[in-house]
Amino acid sequence: MRYELAGFLTETTDGYTFIYDANYLIGSAPEPVSLTLPVQAKPYESKILFPFFDGLIPEGWLLDIAEKNWKLNARDRMGLLLACCRDCIGAVSIEEDKS
Repeated sequence: MRYELAGFLTETTDGYTFIYDANYLIGSAPEPVSLTLPVQAKPYESKILFPFFDGLIPEGWLLDIAEKNWKLNARDRMGLLLACCRDCIGAVSIEEDKS
């Protein structure tokens, strides 16, 4: 399995920004993380968490467990994404940038 940094998702005071990593863009065959986020150099901006990323967050009883274990609010979508989606089903993982 190939692990490669595709881009950066940032929570801002105005909402969210997603931008593909420059090295990813110049790779041999960069693929979009989602059909709703085609590969481009320009950042994507949204007032709400992009539906693709929001869809990675668990729902129902699994969300209840995550909220209780990590003491997160269901409205803290970025917190839930970081807590629950490091090793989610599919080809995308979410990791905090600690640099």
